[in-house]
Amino acid sequence: MSVKECHHHKGKKHKLWRRIFWGIVIFAFIVLLTVLIIWAILKPSKPTFILQDVTVYGFNATIPNFLTSSFQVTLSSRNPNDKIGVYYDRLDTYVTYRNQQVTYRTSIPPSYQGHKEEDVWSPFVYGTNVPVAPFNFVGLSQDQTNGNVLVLVKIDGKVRWKVGTFVSGHYNLYVRCPAFITFGPQSTGIALGKNAVKYQLVQRCTVGV
Repeated sequence: MSVKECHHHKGKKHKLWRRIFWGIVIFAFIVLLTVLIIWAILKPSKPTFILQDVTVYGFNATIPNFLTSSFQVTLSSRNPNDKIGVYYDRLDTYVTYRNQQVTYRTSIPPSYQGHKEEDVWSPFVYGTNVPVAPFNFVGLSQDQTNGNVLVLVKIDGKVRWKVGTFVSGHYNLYVRCPAFITFGPQSTGIALGKNAVKYQLVQRCTVGV
């Protein structure tokens, strides 16, 4: 083979690889564009969360600047989309008072929520001698004396959307559910035995993604 023929052969091979490369790029672009168009048409809506009830098994703030508490919360989640599923890959539940976390985090097992489906979870969240900032502890003591304590049941998590066979990347999920816990004569709770009080709330939560 002459030098001229060798260069010609290499040129044809280079053109072939270049065509293959650009073919892959164009195919990937078309697939991505199709997914984006479908995504824009479907417009996925955030799941809705409702705090159904809270059962208080313990709420002890007798030691200054420390709180020991135990709750069982019932949360319902609904997927409002009729063509999009939701993967809940991580859900951590905990309770805060005046923006300070006062319980440990409890993990809810990962799950998949289909179109228009609803799930209900009832995790226990608790904390033993959890430090409370002095200014927050003063407010907590006053609120408890007044018979009305506002806490937030929070869920932090990671979700993915499923459209047909396409599954999106991870999105952060932030759920915030206010819960009024009443004590003393004005308590609205239902006694369950000696040490538990259940509060029926049916409180809609704010959801951020």
